[in-house]
Amino acid sequence: MKKDAGHYLTNPWILGILAVISTALWGSAYPCVKSGYEIFQIAAEDIGSKILFAGYRFFLAGIMTFAFVWILKKKFPVPAGKMIPGILGLGVVQTTIQYIFFYIGVANTTGVKGSIISASNSFFTILLAHFFMKSEKLNVQKCVGCLLGFGGVILTNFSLNGWDTSFSVQGEGFLFISALAYSVASLWSKRLAQREDPILITALQLLFGGAVLILIGCISGGRIVRGFNGSGIVLLLYMAFISSAAFSIWTILLKYNPVGKVAIYGFMIPVFGVFLSAIFLRENAFTLRNLGALILVSAGIIVVNRRKNHM
Repeated sequence: MKKDAGHYLTNPWILGILAVISTALWGSAYPCVKSGYEIFQIAAEDIGSKILFAGYRFFLAGIMTFAFVWILKKKFPVPAGKMIPGILGLGVVQTTIQYIFFYIGVANTTGVKGSIISASNSFFTILLAHFFMKSEKLNVQKCVGCLLGFGGVILTNFSLNGWDTSFSVQGEGFLFISALAYSVASLWSKRLAQREDPILITALQLLFGGAVLILIGCISGGRIVRGFNGSGIVLLLYMAFISSAAFSIWTILLKYNPVGKVAIYGFMIPVFGVFLSAIFLRENAFTLRNLGALILVSAGIIVVNRRKNHM
């Protein structure tokens, strides 16, 4: 009997390879965003321009993804009419809300706390799945895996100077809202992908979410008038490709696999971000501490995805 794509995508090795590719792409966005702010001369406190820049990136990613679906299907892709409100809503939650709160939150807290709180989205996703999906109940393996993964992220950002325990709504609070939006969107994506092409869902949610970001960025006074040269355009195209490819892969994996088995890989994103920043921005990240963090995150992924885990 001929096996369909879903059979292969549930294979732990294929799931792992594709999830790591996806998280590596997202991790590469860390140094790209920093470079983009320099090339396009966006000041650290200029939230409006940052939102506008994100809008350009995601809208362009939506165009790329839509063109890919069009070529793949050899016809103009149109979702079922009843699916459109859900897809547009996903775009608002996954792209618009998540990134608005993320950019404002990052601007009002430290990089260390920002990385740790952002990584909590994997934990939130697994926790929400427990309450809203009957087949995704929490168990010991998931809890241990989350603790290991989260421990790895904390170790990556550990400082001998101690922890800053301050809390602000517009800083840490907004980052928690961003992480929660990501988690809600993951469950939403899985439900939508059961009834529609996951790549088309990705294309439309990126297009709509990116368009809303552009509108909000403009209303907020954001302006990007410099940086549209060769290096700036190449960087923007690559950042759009990151979103297009990573979101498409992630949505496909969510369609065919339990949320918990996919979400746990999210702990790899900040770890990849640290190592790729070291490579491209010449930051010192190749340390025993970061190696230990990578081992902890990997251990968490292995624990959650062990075959004895019955979900």
